[in-house]
Amino acid sequence: MKCYLDSLRQGQTGKIIRIHSTGKLKQKLLDMGFIVGADIEVVREAPLYDPMELRIHTYLISLRRSEAALVEVEVL
Repeated sequence: MKCYLDSLRQGQTGKIIRIHSTGKLKQKLLDMGFIVGADIEVVREAPLYDPMELRIHTYLISLRRSEAALVEVEVL
C-alpha cells in the first residue's frame, strides 16, 4: 500500500518510493539518508504530532510533518 510518510503512525515501517520535492529541501532529505529503497520506521510522535522521530538506516531523525508529506512510502 502506497502512502506518504506523514500518514504513518508510531511503530509502522515503510520503504521510500519517491521524494516529491525539488531544490534545497530535496537535497537536505537526500543528505539525511532519505533515498529510494531505504527502510524507515516511525519511532515516536510529539504530543501534537509534529515533529515525528524516524529511524532510517542506523540513526534517528526528527522531521516536520510538512516535510514528511513529501516522501512517498510503501507500507511494510
